[in-house]
Formats: sequence, C-alpha cells, structure tokens
Amino acid sequence: MSLNARRARQLLDATAPLLVQGEEIRLTSLAGVGSVSVRRRAVTAAVVGALSAGTVIATVTPRPMYVVLTDRRVLFLDGNRGGRPGALVLDLPLRYVTATGSRKAFLGLQYVTHLAVPGQEKALKITFPVQHRTDGPHFAAAFPATA
Repeated sequence: MSLNARRARQLLDATAPLLVQGEEIRLTSLAGVGSVSVRRRAVTAAVVGALSAGTVIATVTPRPMYVVLTDRRVLFLDGNRGGRPGALVLDLPLRYVTATGSRKAFLGLQYVTHLAVPGQEKALKITFPVQHRTDGPHFAAAFPATA
C-alpha cells in the first residue's frame, strides 16, 4: 500500500462494508480515472485566462479516485472529498475486465493503463500519479492483458 497509514485506514474502513465474506484486498491506491479531451483542456484554459486577464492558469485533470483491488473485483471510491475516501463510484468484477495499453507516461512520472469491459465502447483510463506510479504495474498485472 502506497497510501499513508491514516489514509489507508480510512480507505479500509470505507471499504469494509462493501466486501463479501472471504474477499481479500490486494492493493489500495489513488489514481486519476477517466480522460479529459484536449478540446476541454483548451477551452478551460482560455476561459480562465480571459477572466483573470492572464494571471491564473487552469488545468482540467481526470477525476481522483481511490482504487481498491481485491481478489474478486476492483472498487473505485470518490477521492474528491478533502482527501477522505467517499462513496463507491464503480465496482467491476475482475473476471470481466482486461488491461490494455499499460505504460509509463509523462516522462516516466506517471503510469497509465486502460481497463476494457465487454460491451463498453471505450476503455476506462486509469492514471497513477507520480506519488503512486509504482502501484500501476501491480494493478495492471492483476488483469488479463489484451492488445
């Protein structure tokens, strides 16, 4: 676990009621989930720059979520509550998920993987930031890989 002890305890407390009997936690981490289009980034930067007369620069990033990988599924909890784990946002059974495109990104400071679920048109992008990038390969290894 790469989270600090207090945050890890909070995450385990938030996750405990969601686990079924005998389910084991294999990894906990914090990651950005989803992707932000180049168009949205450009529009946000332009609007904020215009409103602040160029004194403020804004950027849009993927939604921060706590990731809890168990022996049966992967859980995503809201990570945008002042650091404390929030409500369950997404619950994916491991047997239906595959990992694609796992790689280091942004000068090796981040680790990115995509989770593909049958029936979904687009894969879910998971970005492990610099503080948690070492969790990325362990996370991706829990899923069957596809090209």
